[in-house]
Amino acid sequence: MNYRIQESDIGLLREAGVSWVDIRHCVKVSEKALEIAGRTGASLDMELIGRGALFHDLGKAKTHEIEHGKIGADIGRELGLPEKVTDIMEKHIRGGLTEEEAKELGLPVKDYSLKTLEEKIIIYADRLVDIIMDGIVDIGGNELEAERRFEEILREYPKYGKNEKTLNRYLGYHREIQGLMSK
Repeated sequence: MNYRIQESDIGLLREAGVSWVDIRHCVKVSEKALEIAGRTGASLDMELIGRGALFHDLGKAKTHEIEHGKIGADIGRELGLPEKVTDIMEKHIRGGLTEEEAKELGLPVKDYSLKTLEEKIIIYADRLVDIIMDGIVDIGGNELEAERRFEEILREYPKYGKNEKTLNRYLGYHREIQGLMSK
């Protein structure tokens, strides 16, 4: 399926109060996730990837703090978004937390780990877009440089890797997804 971002979904972000800067980020993550998904050759739910990526930061309409994932999922449910999309919104914080990590961060205690390739692609795209938009790599028209240097960048800039557990999760997603693309 060839999924395209819907203007009506961008309108939902706007109506919820998401800033233009955050909307631009969400659109870029959605585009990047769809592009990566297409390169994997895997059979994937492209609408879920596109919409999950687009709405992942909906909670930033209320806060930019760590609970924005939970808040966004609550808003998404109120808007009638599919459960698979709101699950992504809730679980995207730090690439999917364990119950122990959720407790340490003051979030509702539950398993936020990512189970599906769709979820992992969205979180990978989110991290890549942060690296690209922050100007960490000189992409010169080629965003693949961020993928090529992903591990190096996450190790060099703690802002992206956060801590050892989060870093290892992101590196695992990177390796899994890149492995699919090299087949």
